[in-house]
Amino acid sequence: MVRLTVDLIAKSRNHFKKKRGLSFPEYLKTLTHLHFFSKSIEDIGDLSMCRNLTVLYLYDNQITKICNLGFASNLTHLYMQNNDLTRIDNLSNLQKLSKLYLGGNRIAVVEGLETLCELKELHLENQRLSPGEKLLLDPTTLLALAETLCVLNINNNNIDDIRDLKVLRELQHFSAADNRLHNMKELEDVFSHWPQLLQMDLSENPVCKKTKYRDRVITAVKSLAVLDGREINELTRQFIINWKASKEAKKKNNKHLMTVPLTYDFNVGQAPHPGHICSRANVQGLKPQQSLSAQTLKIPMSGLVNHVAVSSPICSHGDA
Repeated sequence: MVRLTVDLIAKSRNHFKKKRGLSFPEYLKTLTHLHFFSKSIEDIGDLSMCRNLTVLYLYDNQITKICNLGFASNLTHLYMQNNDLTRIDNLSNLQKLSKLYLGGNRIAVVEGLETLCELKELHLENQRLSPGEKLLLDPTTLLALAETLCVLNINNNNIDDIRDLKVLRELQHFSAADNRLHNMKELEDVFSHWPQLLQMDLSENPVCKKTKYRDRVITAVKSLAVLDGREINELTRQFIINWKASKEAKKKNNKHLMTVPLTYDFNVGQAPHPGHICSRANVQGLKPQQSLSAQTLKIPMSGLVNHVAVSSPICSHGDA
């Protein structure tokens, strides 16, 4: 087993460059960046002498558990993508952590980040999950990150619902490509909670095949500058927004016209007009005090209309 320890650091020419008058323990205290990627490392040993460590590169190894990093209170960047991690734990002391890279592991539930009050970037793409399994994000963790998280990458994780992510109101970059997102209305609701979003990638999701998908996203996120790798032209954005507003206004106007009440005096055979209340409704087969509801009656109206749909009571015997 290859274990990351201070002895391994001492054997690495890339790290221990002995300077005149500087001992190895003193060198470890001054160390800020540690590069041990692609070294077949399986475990993290005691690195507590590296108290000023700020950036740790451990990607492309075989690490199965995050451990022995409690000393690293100054750590701001942690690169552990493409390992064999199944859980996110033992990070509670890393309260200055700003960027966390955990893509390409075997993590099924994103949790244990509640104390990372300065985390701005979280990368979780391409988890190697079991067939049918999808990446889950714990609501408690999401709420804890709501005020700080600006970048979230959850590409290729079988995700079909992101409604819990609406609390991340500081998001500026969001990547959820190659998932199973399909409900456009749900997505529009989530996007309405992200007023600062600048870049988003939803490519290779079923929702991308929906009619007017791109137009609907652009109108839902007015701050968006790049969608699925394509820049959004400001003139195009304004045209789409104006077109939508015009369509909604027209739809509202048509709905108003359709709700204008039309009544008909069945005794005198007068044509219907708005606001006219008939005096009697003695239609053949209808009792004097029985109202008409949800029936379609053929009524001659001098060529004006041939059918009138009556959806509410027209009159009853004795109406004034």
